[in-house]
Amino acid sequence: MTPLIAIAAEAAEQKSAEVTDWVGRLGWVAGLLVFIALVYWLMRQGWKWRGSLQSDLPALSAVPETAGEAKLTLSGRYHGSTTAGHWLDRIVAHGLGTRSRVELTLTDAGITVVRPGANDFHIPADALREARLDKGIAGKVLAEGGLLIVTWEHGGTLLDSGFRSDRAAEHTAWVETVNSMTSATEGIAR
Repeated sequence: MTPLIAIAAEAAEQKSAEVTDWVGRLGWVAGLLVFIALVYWLMRQGWKWRGSLQSDLPALSAVPETAGEAKLTLSGRYHGSTTAGHWLDRIVAHGLGTRSRVELTLTDAGITVVRPGANDFHIPADALREARLDKGIAGKVLAEGGLLIVTWEHGGTLLDSGFRSDRAAEHTAWVETVNSMTSATEGIAR
């Protein structure tokens, strides 16, 4: 029994290791929080810098008081605008980079874009160039045909604006109607 008593005495003499080094852990947490704050600050500065690069874009058209009878309406999400043909070149000037809920109304006067919590704007009918179904726009990629992309001209720059309806089946009607409007105005201009 002596060896068992010796083992028990040796086990009693051993001390438990310190479980947590609180000072070291708090230092790491503080460092991580500072790093995250720095990354967010740099992202914000990049957003502001992009906006200043796009400052030559004129102010958006205001929503008209009376736009006429609605041809189509759409309720869904606005995913942003990009330079036409460059689906990663996001436009942030005048709030065009702000994602939000959206209510679209298509009339003979154009498309009225109402966004709660963001700037509303109007795309005049003569500025419309085309509409198509696509799969992505600046930071948002969906299944093929999941986004309604409307191409329009603003201040001499062609823009693509991406919308997603709450009911994706509506996208096709929008594409057909907008494209028929643009082909009709092209025929008049000739």
